This record gives sequence, C-alpha cells and structure tokens, in this order.
Amino acid sequence: MLACAWIAYTQAPGKDGKQAKQPNNTVQKVADDLYAIIGDGGNSSVYITNEGVILVDDKFEYDFQDIVDKVKSVTNQPIKYVLNTHLHGDHTGSNVRFLPTAEVIATKMARDNMVKNKAPGAMRVVFTDETDIFLGGKEVRMKYYGRGHTNGDAVVYFPALRVLASGDLGANNGPNVDFANGGSIKEWAQTLDGVLTLDFTTVIPGHGPVSPRQYLVDYRNVAAGIPTTVTSMVRQGRGKDEIAKVFTANGGLWANPNVVNKLDQIMAELK
Repeated sequence: MLACAWIAYTQAPGKDGKQAKQPNNTVQKVADDLYAIIGDGGNSSVYITNEGVILVDDKFEYDFQDIVDKVKSVTNQPIKYVLNTHLHGDHTGSNVRFLPTAEVIATKMARDNMVKNKAPGAMRVVFTDETDIFLGGKEVRMKYYGRGHTNGDAVVYFPALRVLASGDLGANNGPNVDFANGGSIKEWAQTLDGVLTLDFTTVIPGHGPVSPRQYLVDYRNVAAGIPTTVTSMVRQGRGKDEIAKVFTANGGLWANPNVVNKLDQIMAELK
C-alpha cells in the first residue's frame, strides 16, 4: 500500500543486519535561488532566502543528511521550513529529522492521514485551503484544490519565479490514486483545473524531470480521459481485461500501470 511506503524506506541504518540504503540524489538549478533535488523518492525543492531555506518534501529518512548536504552545496542558510505536498513516506520520510529544527507544514488532511497510518513525522502546523510563507522578503504559497492522488494534496507555488511544485498531483507516468487515503480519479482533473489557474511556466513534479507548464496540462487531460474512457467502455459492456488493454497499448502518460493495477477500485468509484 502506498500509504505505508515509509515502512520499507525509513528504517534505521543497518537495522536487522541489512545494509543501509545509500542516497542517490542530484541538485538541479531551476531558477534564481530555486533548486530541485532529484533522485530518491519524491523530488525536493530548495528555495533560498537571506533568512533561511524553504524545502518542499524531504524524501526518505535515509536521505536526510544528503538533503542537508545538498542544500549546503548551494547556500549556507539553514532549512527553516519543510512543506509536505502529501503524506507518503517518499515525501515525508525525513520529517522526523527536520522537526527539531524546522517547522513542517501540510494540509490538515495530510496530517490526519499520517496519524491514521501511524506514520512518523506528523507536522505541528496545518492549513485547509491556503497558507503563505514569508521569509527573507520572499513568498511561497501552499494551496489545496481538491482530491487527486490523495485527499490532502497540496501544491507549492513560487509566484515571483512562476514555478510550481506539483507533488504527486503530477508525477511520473500518470495518475496513481491512493484510494485508502481519500484519492479520486473522478475528481483529479477538476483539481488540476484549479491548479492550472495559477500563473506558472515551470513544474517541479512529484517525480520525474523538471518540465514546462504543458506537462501539467497534458497530465490534466490524461486524468480527465481515464474516467471518461473507463465509464464509456463499461457502458458498452466491455470487461475489465479489455479496459486494461487501453492503458497498456498506448505510450506516454496514457500507458499507466497504476490504472491497470487499481482498475477494480477505479471502476467502483465511477459507478
């Protein structure tokens, strides 16, 4: 289960005699004072101000020191805030290490999901629709537009740079719904319609390479196409196996094993 991703990846080094996982991350400059840490788990974003660093998502627990080192490679400012886009351990795994020195922020629903799943590192500060962080004369906005990957996904917007960190509302090879934590394929496209009202030109996705805005437009169209296609085929009397073939025969974002693996749940939601 995705909701329990942290269990496999946030164990202490050498626990049970197993070799500790080694971080594999790189730093990429995205814009002035904004960097992406890409590699393990979800992408992290690093926004530098003269009063400290705002970090978006913190990968797995074993990445903690590597994240700190990567940040130190581009600034001597300390990490003051960690903004979580959602609950999953590949985005929140280092929360427990950051909480003593930084404030961690997420949606109320994301925190509720972490508590429900007994995930470590639940944040002290939450919001419902929007919160703004002001640090060193710079602004970062966290916004909630609705259900998609989970019921608590936030996007993080850097208005001065016209850059968006989408979390897993836009990630990898297409929509992957965590139904256990309130996700919805039915509402995903509508949620992205809200996100796309923001003025941005660049996307740091939850996973995958930094991309232009069109990436999220294409992602939205796939998120809209999945329920439309599934519903239409069900009405035509097509079976699950026929429907699954649609999501393996095409390339790009449309070729989505996450849809095939969760087709029973998707069909149940769309009834």
